[in-house]
Amino acid sequence: MGFLPKHEFNKCIHRYRGNYRARHFKCYDQFLCMAFAHLTGRESLRDIETFLRAMQTKLYHAGIRCQVSRSTLADANENRDWRIYAEFAQVLIGQARKLYAQDDFGVQLEETAYVFDSSTIDLCLSLFPWARFRQRKAAIKLHTLMDLHGNIPCLIRITEGKTHDVNLLDELILEPGAFYIMDRGYTRRSSRPVDKSSGLRSDQTIVLHGPGSSKGYPDALRRISYCDPETAKRLVFLTNHFVLPALTIPQLYKCRWQVELFFKWIKQHLRIKAFYGTSENAVKTQIWIAISIYVLVAIVKKELNIDRGLTEILQIFTICLFEKVDVLQLLMKILLQNESEHLGNQLTLSDL
Repeated sequence: MGFLPKHEFNKCIHRYRGNYRARHFKCYDQFLCMAFAHLTGRESLRDIETFLRAMQTKLYHAGIRCQVSRSTLADANENRDWRIYAEFAQVLIGQARKLYAQDDFGVQLEETAYVFDSSTIDLCLSLFPWARFRQRKAAIKLHTLMDLHGNIPCLIRITEGKTHDVNLLDELILEPGAFYIMDRGYTRRSSRPVDKSSGLRSDQTIVLHGPGSSKGYPDALRRISYCDPETAKRLVFLTNHFVLPALTIPQLYKCRWQVELFFKWIKQHLRIKAFYGTSENAVKTQIWIAISIYVLVAIVKKELNIDRGLTEILQIFTICLFEKVDVLQLLMKILLQNESEHLGNQLTLSDL
């Protein structure tokens, strides 16, 4: 947690008066408790309380200066403004994007490329009546704009489950020259020759002819048809960019899978499918702290130049949360042990 910009966190707290009338259990304590809950996969508030009390002698060193009870944590999640943690997550995102700005993402482009998509989180209607999705179902939706340099989410909105992605497009502040990749007729005007051995099938100029779509976007578009050699599926791409080589467009869209991996990662490794509170404020607080943890792990990986995946780094943090040792020293020690054990398990030529 030494990588947390404490000054920026305090500014977020001050902006929303997060510590108003808080005598002992303050916003930073709440953030640390929820972070430990995410990292260690605690199942409930009681589980969090039991875990932290078992580590009572090490809590002060970890940054928690008071005894934690489940009722106190529940009240904090219920009443403290979730925007404190949302804005702090944006601070971490800004820091991470600077670190990963020059990272390669597999397509040779000078411009920035973004992926926009959403993921639905199912909820129980009887426990979360404020998130009604269908007659017998509740859900919320996580809309995400991801920078492909480092796979860092740069814009996140949490809405009702029935909110369509198109409603969030008006909130995007478009960056001049950048590429925006997202899901989802038209009339052909002209075609250009393509190299079909590369998987391309056509490169056409078209215009939309639907009564609504033609009025909304009357200009010409580029339609590229591509057959994936691995799956034999035919894919069609629409873009308003007429300069890039035709094959670059499918390659860019393939990078869209990174946002799906982001959703899968945070759902598998952090607690955003089951919640410690049932109010809208508690749910959003838990999600934004989870996003902060994801970005913080990415920052640690880059700052310390660790050549390992986020999952492996997270697993090491989970085991060694309360160790009084430098993070880099700890990580390198464990990684070197893993490598030596792996090499030791391999048969040598004399063993054959």
